[in-house]
Amino acid sequence: MHTSPARTPWWRVLYIQVLLAVVAGILLGWLFPDTGKTLKPLGDGFIKLIKMMIAPVIFCTVVHGVASMGDLKKLGRVGGKTLLYFEVVSTLALVIGLVVVNLLKPGAGFNVEVADLGAKAADAAREYAGKAQGLSTVDFLLGIIPGTFVGAFAGGDLLQVLFIALLTAFGLAGMGERGKSLLHGIDRVSEVFFAIMRIVVKAAPVGAFGAMAFTIGSYGLESLQRLLALMLGFYITAGFFVVVVLGLIARWCGFSIFRFLAYIKEELLLVLGTSSSETALPLMIQKLRGLGCAPATVGLVVPTGYSFNLDGTNIYMAMAAVFLAQATNTPLDLGQQVSLLLVAMITSKGASGVTGAGFITLAATLAVVPGIPIESLALLVGIDRFMSECRALTNLIGNGVATVAISRWEGEVTPEVINANLRDPVRLPPPA
Repeated sequence: MHTSPARTPWWRVLYIQVLLAVVAGILLGWLFPDTGKTLKPLGDGFIKLIKMMIAPVIFCTVVHGVASMGDLKKLGRVGGKTLLYFEVVSTLALVIGLVVVNLLKPGAGFNVEVADLGAKAADAAREYAGKAQGLSTVDFLLGIIPGTFVGAFAGGDLLQVLFIALLTAFGLAGMGERGKSLLHGIDRVSEVFFAIMRIVVKAAPVGAFGAMAFTIGSYGLESLQRLLALMLGFYITAGFFVVVVLGLIARWCGFSIFRFLAYIKEELLLVLGTSSSETALPLMIQKLRGLGCAPATVGLVVPTGYSFNLDGTNIYMAMAAVFLAQATNTPLDLGQQVSLLLVAMITSKGASGVTGAGFITLAATLAVVPGIPIESLALLVGIDRFMSECRALTNLIGNGVATVAISRWEGEVTPEVINANLRDPVRLPPPA
């Protein structure tokens, strides 16, 4: 039975506060750019507060869900389905990005010469390229193992946290009755972390205001004009992917993608203001549980998706790489574009929800494409922040739909339950 909560005054609703803060930040950064630049610490501080809580929240969520599952065969089955889903959907995102950028040709006619980019812009591009060095498959796999048990929490690497959480859950499950008291204690601790999150998230409007004021103040609205064709094409492609591809998956699961977007509107606006999908991760966990998805599935799919199911990042990398080839008059035949796609399938797995990570992985991908000067990345430096917002939004929606799809695939939740919770959301406390 669903009980509707008392109506909250509109000015106290979080997503409205965040939306107003974003608009105010844009206006301040546009009218008073120097002041806007000084507000960067507001956005950085809020993101740090959220990231401070992500590792313990993920750890408790995964340990509780997996250890209480009691069936390691089911865990392996869910994990296998999750990775299969991620690989198929993320590859489809890459293919769609390649097709659209070849059709629209937003970089055609730019005729960019590397010498014309300017020393400062070229140096910035080379800096990103330097960060991309060493992003090999072996390094990525070895990077999943933390140096120490607590090292994963110190570094905030989601895959490392997921790795030690799974080991802990297996250990507790193997202890039988002796492990139940420890599992109960972890549940109690998780309630504390979720309570802290409810406090921290109240600062979201301040963080969104500072981040948006800094972005507009630093780059200006005029930075959007020259590369508007690429930005518009990327936003349209991402929208097509969400509405059509994810919409079809949602329809197969028995619910409407538009109703789902309305259900997570607070999280979407939070990501819009901060340009990072990680800021909404703890809130998404609670929202997906509220839809009826099993805690074990939510705990496994959501954090894994932040490294293996970056739909928006994949679309961006495919479009941006070919755009730079078009802008620098670098010919790319079908074989080279297929090679680009295959490499991007690997490099994209190293990108997380952190702002700018997609730009770094793009640099790693370009390293295998002969002829495209790495300095051409300077063309995208000015607009990357604006592109980052769309990447993060698409990633968040993709991981949310993936979680529901895996839950439906496992028969954990029915379309009737999903739609009932979408129509009349229930604010669930952390599981006891």
